[in-house]
Amino acid sequence: MLSSLLAMAGFALAGAITPGPVNVQALRHGCESTKSIAMLYVLGASLSYTAIVWLMGQGGHWLLEQPTLALWTPRLCAAYLLWLAWKLAHAPAEPAAARSGEARTSTSPRSFPAFLQGAAVQGLNPKAWLVALSGVGMFVLPLSAAQMPLHMALAWFCAVSLTACLLGVGCWATLGRALSQWLTTPARQQGLNRLLALILVSSVFSMLA
Repeated sequence: MLSSLLAMAGFALAGAITPGPVNVQALRHGCESTKSIAMLYVLGASLSYTAIVWLMGQGGHWLLEQPTLALWTPRLCAAYLLWLAWKLAHAPAEPAAARSGEARTSTSPRSFPAFLQGAAVQGLNPKAWLVALSGVGMFVLPLSAAQMPLHMALAWFCAVSLTACLLGVGCWATLGRALSQWLTTPARQQGLNRLLALILVSSVFSMLA
């Protein structure tokens, strides 16, 4: 059992911490938002991924057998992510004084939208669905066949996935917080936004290839 959990954890953390649309947005939130807003984004993305894992455990094979879904779902997800990249590339730079003033604010109307954006970007990320389905096939099904009922094995994998996602996406948000000390000029802010947009576009096309 312990070896299975360790294998699950390694798999889930590797999937959560590698670059992708969710982590690019986490980095941006870490750079431009308060700590609480960035963490709400991380929480939204992590809970959304846990829900994806649960759905894949319940009916992943059925979803993949639907030709219409298999054809159009990745394209719709890609369109949303490309729209996010366009918004990111054209985001206006904020003066350093405004950024520091925002950091002193404990609450913000952007907090709840940040949570929803984390959930949406993760839910529309084809990589998340494929990684979740792979994990179910590699860990949940063999574990349920050998040691425990399916629902128990799936619950363990959901818990491990939630923890790994909080850590993995949280690392990118933390990196963004560190970079925020460097983003003191509009030129640097715009340069980073455009670089992140380019990475986001590249990740979308790599997933569609």
